[in-house]
This record gives sequence, C-alpha cells and structure tokens, in this order.
Amino acid sequence: MRRILVTGGAGFIGSAVIRHLIRNGQAEVLNLDKLTYAGNLASLASVADDPRYRFVQADICDRAAVVRVFEEFRPDAVMHLAAESHVDRSIDGPSAFIQTNVVGTATLLEAATAFWRSLPEGSGQRAAFRFLHISTDEVYGTLGSEGLFTECTPYDPRSPYSASKAASDHLVMAWHHTYGLPTLITNCSNNYGPFHFPEKLVPLVILNALDGKALPIYGKGDNIRDWLYVEDHARALCRVLECGRLGETYNVGGNNERTNLEVVRAICDALDRLQPARLAALGLRSFHDLITFVQDRPGHDKRYAIDASKLCGELGWRAEESFDTGIVKTVTWYLENDWWWRPIREQKYAGQRLGGGKAG
Repeated sequence: MRRILVTGGAGFIGSAVIRHLIRNGQAEVLNLDKLTYAGNLASLASVADDPRYRFVQADICDRAAVVRVFEEFRPDAVMHLAAESHVDRSIDGPSAFIQTNVVGTATLLEAATAFWRSLPEGSGQRAAFRFLHISTDEVYGTLGSEGLFTECTPYDPRSPYSASKAASDHLVMAWHHTYGLPTLITNCSNNYGPFHFPEKLVPLVILNALDGKALPIYGKGDNIRDWLYVEDHARALCRVLECGRLGETYNVGGNNERTNLEVVRAICDALDRLQPARLAALGLRSFHDLITFVQDRPGHDKRYAIDASKLCGELGWRAEESFDTGIVKTVTWYLENDWWWRPIREQKYAGQRLGGGKAG
C-alpha cells in the first residue's frame, strides 16, 4: 500500500481525492492542510476514523513543518493541491496567492527533492517516487470562439490567481529538468460537485436560490467554461499518478462546455423540479426569476475549453458524468446536506460579491 502525501486535502478537490483513495483502498494518506477559510475537515468525515488516514495542520510555506512531514511519514508520492484558488479573491488580495501558490510550491519542491535524494539509489521506493502537481486550465489564458487548450498551448495567464498557478507550474517543470525530480502536472477545467465552498458559481447559485436571493451573473453570462465533475477529476489524478509519463503534463477536462448563463439556468431547472414547495414559499414562479446580471469582473477570460485526448488516449481515462447528470447530482447533494454548508453560510461566507479590484 502506497503512502501518499496530499497537500490541501481539506479543500474541494483535495478532499475528493482523499475520499477516492481511501474508499478504493489504494493508499495510506496523510493530509497536510493549513485550514484556511476554504479548508473544511467536515468534508472528510466519511474517512476521518479510517486507520489509513491522518491529518496534519500546517502551512506549505513552513519549511520546518514540511520537512518534518516528509521525515516522519516518508511518502511514496505527493499530490500537491494546496493553493489559493478563487479568482475574485486574487483580484482583491493577490499577495496571499503569491505566497501560497508560488513560495509554498517552491518550499514543497525543495523538501520533496531532499527527501527523494535521501532514498537509497537503486531502491524501489526511489524509483517509484512521484510528485504530482495539480493546476488549472486558466494558466493558458483565454480562447476565442474556436479551438481547445492542449498541453502545448503557450501560457498566457490573465489574473493574479492564474499567474501564480502558472509560476508554480514552471517551478515544477524546472525542478524536473534541473534536479531530476520525478514530477507530473495536470491542468484541469472548472470542477463542480459536492463539498464545494459556496463562493464558487455552482454552490453559490444553489444556496442563493434556496434563500430567495439574487443569482448574480457577470456581464452577459456568455463566458464559457468546460465543466468537470469533481469525482471524475479525482479518478483522473490517481490515474496520472499511477501511469503518467515523468515530466509530462496532462490536461483534464469534462468535454462539457457551457456558458455561465447556461449553468445557472440548468441549476434553476433542477431546483424547479426538486423544490416546488420552496418556490411556493418564496412566492416565485421559477428560480429563473432570481437571475440578475451584474458588472463583469476585471480581466474576465472569455472561454476555456480543454483537449483531454492525451489523458484519454495514453492512460485510458474517461469522464463518467455528463454535465446534465453531474449537475443534478450536485444540486441534490446540497439539498440533502445542509449540515455541511449551513455553518459556512452562517459563519464564513454569506454569498457577498468578491473581486471588486480593490487591491493595489
């Protein structure tokens, strides 16, 4: 059984990865997470008592803490997901993104390299060690009405968030080429699904609708994203870790392009079917009536779309959820699990707008 260090494992994607690893009996997992506002150990309640799971609260920028984790846990692999990830927050406060995404990644790479080099040459553990860095399609910038991001698309980040992730990608590439660290990189499209912090579009719209609040859509709602169900992403990451070619990048996408307006309308359609009593209580004919167009955010990329053919062709991965099936599963999960999201809405984030561009 492999020992896998997962950074940012209390986050949205990280917790999905850990649940997948433990559920499928693939690994002993140590979750290293700082527990910032978006980190939530409740997302791991289903595996918290499993003897194969451990948690350490620490910052990836804390060199001593990171080194100690490597020395004590002695991982066979690292899945690096710890990151500040919300574009709107990066517009308001970019420095936190530089610190965590760039400095934190460099700190982790240095510790991983030192540990990997300490393993006996020719040993099975050294040969099998992997460092998987999980990134975003936003590093590629924006697309026009046609075309797809491939692994060869030049980087062209447009927000402090995507710029910090692009920098971390380049650091991982540099550590592979300069020091020989056995690295892999994935760049994924927009994720959605259970346990998603409510500042992101899909959970924000679901929960605002249930409260009878406005459903804010930037600009005309015509910005396009490729949507990937988070559990499909978790499977893809484990596949890349297991079978990916060292030094390579793999794009992960759901082949589900939708405009933001289409996403919101799909959520409203699902809620109209599933929550007629709530509609009546709010005095609404349809949740569509809550849709509100607001001023666009600065530097809003027009379109993202992923070509995942390399991942599918080389490693045999396929997304199991279409957007239509995944969005209904997601809406249903939020309806049935207010124990998870209600404390967040009441104590951390009530749905207010972020990303006004106040930084600087």
